[in-house]
Amino acid sequence: MNNEPTAAAIAYGVDNRFNGKKNVLIFDLGGGTFDVSLLTIDGEGKFEVKAVAGDTHLGGEDFDNRMVNYCVDDFKKKWNKDLRGNQRALGRLKVGCEKAKRILSYDTQVSVELDVLLDGIDFSMKITRAKFEELNMSFFAECIKQVEKCLVDANLNKGSVDEVILVGGSTRIQKVRSMLQEFFDGKELCKQINPDEAVAYGGGNYGFQFWVRLPR
Repeated sequence: MNNEPTAAAIAYGVDNRFNGKKNVLIFDLGGGTFDVSLLTIDGEGKFEVKAVAGDTHLGGEDFDNRMVNYCVDDFKKKWNKDLRGNQRALGRLKVGCEKAKRILSYDTQVSVELDVLLDGIDFSMKITRAKFEELNMSFFAECIKQVEKCLVDANLNKGSVDEVILVGGSTRIQKVRSMLQEFFDGKELCKQINPDEAVAYGGGNYGFQFWVRLPR
């Protein structure tokens, strides 16, 4: 009855916003996967998926791991001790880096601080948003590359896209948003609904509309 790109589009109300045929790009960047979908919506609110692209092994966890590796290298330089040999310490560091990543979505700097991380050593390190972006730029560039691929597969140019909808928690990352907006020549991105809830909200809305339309 429904799929994630369609549900996301419904969540933003694009099926009710337009008269005539429109092209909508769904940019879905989650914790472990990345999907791009190009949908066409006709004047009656019917959806057709024209093309899909993405990477099933790209997401927020990869961004966390880049930060973790950066911190591990720093710890080894300072203390000549390798955190990779201690899974508990590594796990704590990963949790700390994930929290730091979320903070960097709205702050320009964050401190990763963990007491007694290894052999009685307290760990503290400041990471700027710029450093986070530098560490993950290759991943961000791959996201844009997949958007380009989706457009090519749909046989459309970027100027033909009427709406760009953000889905998934990792779309909160400021660099992801700015690169995507720059790619679409400054087009305003659709981000009115919590990216984590867009698919569920749209699916629920579709289900309600379907139920209402059933003959009694």
